[in-house]
Amino acid sequence: MGSGIRATVSFDAPAGCALAAFSERADAPITHVSTSVAVEGAASVTEFLAATDAIPDGVEAERVFSYGTQHAYRITHDDDADCPCERLGAFGCPVHRYVADSGDVTLDFHAADFATLQDAMADLRERFSVDVQRLLQPPLEGDPEERVFVNPGRLTARQREVLETAYDRGYFERPRRSNATELAADLGIAQSTFTEHLVAAQAKLLEDVLGE
Repeated sequence: MGSGIRATVSFDAPAGCALAAFSERADAPITHVSTSVAVEGAASVTEFLAATDAIPDGVEAERVFSYGTQHAYRITHDDDADCPCERLGAFGCPVHRYVADSGDVTLDFHAADFATLQDAMADLRERFSVDVQRLLQPPLEGDPEERVFVNPGRLTARQREVLETAYDRGYFERPRRSNATELAADLGIAQSTFTEHLVAAQAKLLEDVLGE
């Protein structure tokens, strides 16, 4: 099996995420998280550490242990759970790291391939306000100079909009399914502006890939 793609994504107050609600209402960042996936209809659980000894109102969690100022909590998910981790699990994407702070969530997850990553991200965007912070493509192991970091966060909102529109409309395909004139008109900008944003976006991403 290939090493796949690791993605770092952030969510603005994702609805349905009990950990996000806990971190916001208890004003306690959560950085140590472990999960257990449901099998044969059994409920899955999420366990985490937080520097608070009180469970905030509206969050169904139980305290299971204490480590000095840190307390271990467990949340049991029912069949209707619809949080980011549950959605990623539906695509077979394991979560590597999870941070919840003030209601916002950042997590690292693995996707088997680019197609799986696209499908998972499309599903997440339908449900949450989500932003891709970083992509780490194969090889995940080996010398640092062999690794490829792609940071979409370097793009401005307009550059990203132009790039995504061009990609979705087949601008990069051969033969092209749309041209710069059509895309610029759809975006309500001049063709020269469209080209300027597209070139700038590609240059930033290529700098990451080529290490320039």
